[in-house]
Amino acid sequence: MDQKRVYKLVLTGGPCGGKTTGQTRLCTFFENMGWKVFRVPETATVLLSGGIKFSDLNAEEAFKFQENLLRTMIQIENTFFQLGESCSRNCLIICDRGAMDASAFISKDKWELMMASNGWNNVELRDNRYNQIIHMVSAANGAEEFYSTEEHACRSEGVELARELDYKAAAAWVGHPYFDVIDNSQDFESKICRMIECVCQKLGIDTGDRLRASSRKVKFLVTAPLPVDSEFPPFQDFDVVHNYLQSNNPKMQARLRKRGQKGHWSYIHTIRRPKICGQVIEVKTQLTHRDYLNMLAQRDDSHFTIFKRRRCFLINNQYFQLDIYREPAHPRCRGLMLLETYTALTADKLKNILPQFLIIEKEVTGNPDYSMFNLSLLEEWNSTNKYCHNLHGIMQLADNQDIPISKSLTTMIQSNGIDCKAGSTLSPIINCYQQTIVNKSVNGARNGLTNGKATFAERCNINGDDQEPEIRNGDSTMRPDESLRELKVDKL
Repeated sequence: MDQKRVYKLVLTGGPCGGKTTGQTRLCTFFENMGWKVFRVPETATVLLSGGIKFSDLNAEEAFKFQENLLRTMIQIENTFFQLGESCSRNCLIICDRGAMDASAFISKDKWELMMASNGWNNVELRDNRYNQIIHMVSAANGAEEFYSTEEHACRSEGVELARELDYKAAAAWVGHPYFDVIDNSQDFESKICRMIECVCQKLGIDTGDRLRASSRKVKFLVTAPLPVDSEFPPFQDFDVVHNYLQSNNPKMQARLRKRGQKGHWSYIHTIRRPKICGQVIEVKTQLTHRDYLNMLAQRDDSHFTIFKRRRCFLINNQYFQLDIYREPAHPRCRGLMLLETYTALTADKLKNILPQFLIIEKEVTGNPDYSMFNLSLLEEWNSTNKYCHNLHGIMQLADNQDIPISKSLTTMIQSNGIDCKAGSTLSPIINCYQQTIVNKSVNGARNGLTNGKATFAERCNINGDDQEPEIRNGDSTMRPDESLRELKVDKL
């Protein structure tokens, strides 16, 4: 039997670098593999949220505060480290900043004085205490358009100060044997994937191609009967509950996720912001049970609560998630099973590594009929204007035929709840993109279908390369396709 592992990881970085989202994604990724994950809270945030302001402290008080902060941090970490050692499973301990971060905020002389008076040294605090350090570079350095202080109660730094703090935070860890810097050379999703892949590489965990920049999410419809458990490779089952929340801003979307095993739950709040320069921005926050219950009061009554059993397993060096929809649910969800994975493989190669013990009916990647947002709608699709239409550069149909979209148009995945009213010109909601117009008619009403249902191809108004988009009903309303980013954000 393989020896149990306890891996101590520090996730640090400058302001608005992606630490919060990265921590959430790492947690979900390793929990799906059966690991126990502990998240050590950021000690500075805990103390500063109690009313302490650096501007109110004199030099001596500031020094004592930093010293006590470090003592508190070490004790909190030790508590989690001991829990990790006694845990029967492999355990990942994610520290939101670590001991050396404190050295970025005081002079070298005062830091050395603090070390000497407490019997500490840099080798023990930096090199021996943690297995790996990951520095998430601030958006203020290379992704300035995404830098914001709005979502953080203890953050008020301007761009220049944020850059300075980012450098100091990185310099504090130079010398650790496993120190990795994740910059902003790619989009945010790729940044998060690089971070997760970096941890997996150090641990010797083979993730295949699911975290590569070229990876895409693919989704398949699975039909009953589901094989008995013994036919699956080793798996982890989770109960998952999703609720969409009301939003005062029509350009944003909010949802809650409750996920757990054997009565133990984790809670995530996700906000999807409007697309900026081609990137979907998601802010994910870990919640307490009390916060979750309070926010649940804002549930959007136009959506059903989605209940799933999520089965995660690895086969053929490929990581899969099988979502099994459960009652209570809309009739459209009864018996529904969707298999998802991330891969850079071509369709032919991917087909060879799909689980052979499952009955896979067809690929439904990009088909809005299988997005969680649409599946959860309370109203029937042919009587609501909330149905979400999404187009990609290539659409995958039921018969696996690729239909190219007009080359003269720039296609944007509309996944942020933005309603675009089409007139003679396209609304400039997002400066970087134009929007491909899609026929809003769904489930037959305007397509003359005798059975009252329209296929994905029929609902999407697609013209040839030399034609302009046609608007049959005068406008086009597009809402977020939840499933398009759900696995990456929520299930990695």
